[in-house]
Amino acid sequence: MPFFGLMQYGNFIDNLRLYVRGGSGGMGLPRLGGQGGNGGDVWVVAAKNMTLKRIKDKYPQKRFLGGAGANSSVRALKGEKGEDKEILAPVGITVTTDKGKTLGDLNTEGDRLMVAKGGFGGSMHSAFQPSKGQVRNIRLDLKLIADLGLVGYPNAGKSSLLTALSNATPEIANYAFTTLKPEIGKLMYKDYKQISVADLPGLIEGAHLNKGMGHKFLKHVERTKQLLFVVDVCGFQLANNTPFRSAFEAVQLLTKELELYKEELVLKPALLVVNKMDLPDAEGKLEELKEQLQNPDEFSDLLPDDMIPKNYLNFRHVVPVSASTGFGIEHLKSCIRESLDEDAEMATKHLG
Repeated sequence: MPFFGLMQYGNFIDNLRLYVRGGSGGMGLPRLGGQGGNGGDVWVVAAKNMTLKRIKDKYPQKRFLGGAGANSSVRALKGEKGEDKEILAPVGITVTTDKGKTLGDLNTEGDRLMVAKGGFGGSMHSAFQPSKGQVRNIRLDLKLIADLGLVGYPNAGKSSLLTALSNATPEIANYAFTTLKPEIGKLMYKDYKQISVADLPGLIEGAHLNKGMGHKFLKHVERTKQLLFVVDVCGFQLANNTPFRSAFEAVQLLTKELELYKEELVLKPALLVVNKMDLPDAEGKLEELKEQLQNPDEFSDLLPDDMIPKNYLNFRHVVPVSASTGFGIEHLKSCIRESLDEDAEMATKHLG
């Protein structure tokens, strides 16, 4: 059964091709031996809260040029260097040339990488003629830790699901916050295709404010191609002093957490896994969730206004499973493969 929502996918970007050109050098002044200024360089600089989509939106032409060096003159025999151009980019990218040569990695905020050097100013060594700046096409690639990231509150059964899906054996215990660091599992298919899945530390309400391990978790979410939301069909209560949340509320709260941290995250393709279908009354709860997902506005009053996401997610697949019994696991693997293959095909058409 299809699920309809307001969100359209395809806007999240994990790679971007740019044209960069260093500035030309300035003319020298032969009669006085004056030297022209060097052209400005083009740099990629890792900056907090930047995304590749923001670069594309701000610079639709995707062209970055260094400033030209100043000509030598009687008043200024040594011309000034052209202005450098900085491209602010997200932390965690690899910069390569069109031919695949790696120019460098930007792993921490403030890291800088020169991607196009400015030309030299004219001088006696070049008959006072300047040189042009370096020209190239580069690619910025967000380094991914996995194809899929499991998104869910503690005890939604993410670790058990990863074990059922793959050959990973994460530590599993019956208490919240079991997963303290990303656990990567591999899904194996009959045609030898492998898909990587990351079980990420469990979210809590307020993760975007860095409660618990919020920012560490959300940083990892950025580095997956697609999201696999996991909810307990019967809902959950994190602690005695926190409210009980239904499966529908959990979906909306998870969406809101991603949205508040970085709005582009909810543009990623997403699937929803409704886990623990072996529990009593699971079928009834599932039907209730389906109705709520199809008509989210009618049920939005279940949540406070500040917890309602701007956009409701349109899940590509909604798959009921039981990680403990194996029910629905093979169907889920098929849905995951279909979703990733669909994106790969779209990317190939786009490049073609």
